[in-house]
Amino acid sequence: MNASTRIPGTGDVESLRPYRVADALHSEWLKIRTLRSTAYTLLVTIGLGVGLGLLFTAAGAAGYDGGDADVRASFDPVATSLKSHILAQLALGQLGVLVVTSEYATGMIRTSLVSVPRRTRLLGSKAAAFFAVAMVTGQLVGFATFLAGQRVLAARHVPHVGLGDPHVLRAVFGCGLYLAVIGLLGVALGALIRSTAGALAVLVSTTLLIPVVANALPSRWADAAHKWWPSTAGGQIMVVHRQPETLAPWAGFGVLCLFVGLVVAVAFAVFRKRDV
Repeated sequence: MNASTRIPGTGDVESLRPYRVADALHSEWLKIRTLRSTAYTLLVTIGLGVGLGLLFTAAGAAGYDGGDADVRASFDPVATSLKSHILAQLALGQLGVLVVTSEYATGMIRTSLVSVPRRTRLLGSKAAAFFAVAMVTGQLVGFATFLAGQRVLAARHVPHVGLGDPHVLRAVFGCGLYLAVIGLLGVALGALIRSTAGALAVLVSTTLLIPVVANALPSRWADAAHKWWPSTAGGQIMVVHRQPETLAPWAGFGVLCLFVGLVVAVAFAVFRKRDV
């Protein structure tokens, strides 16, 4: 007889059947959709992205108006509009953390492991379901922030661009990709650390604090950190006017994906072997 598992939420014998990958994905999607913090966090992510994007764009336009020739020559209207990703990534990364740590906090992780005994399938379903949500949210943030920001630049008579201009669509779409990958990093950190506060501390340090602290290092080290640190390298995908000392957009994004992939792989290995 084939092994079977009772579908959570049902009590009749007829409901017994093998628990498939599709079942695990559907279950994790329901958890994300019904998690109380999901709607709030997604709204905060979009609000931070668009609202702060307008503020950063207005500040960039003011800097352009009062800047010298070098400032105007290096002005990147796309990167200026998308600068709010710095804070939006923290909101989406927090939701990624909560996808895992909320189950540890409530003890639901034990029920999940009974329902889906294959731990790699369980964590993989969590990661896949969340990544889909993060991709949609990230693209909404990217395109909404860009379009709103370009309207601000146009109103201020500052150079602005459209999606059809060279490399612009890549940069805007890349903003959504970047945010989704950072959210996936949050899932991996949640699985590794199992504490919301601890995982958030590591996430903030990785994406925000270390790049800032690196600026205080000697110039050679600071330049290397700016070029190769995963979050700053990955951010190059949102840049149209690339600086010569930085990685190319897709190469930089590849560094970020490699780093997050390694963290995810470690999270799977640890989650598979350790006790609840």
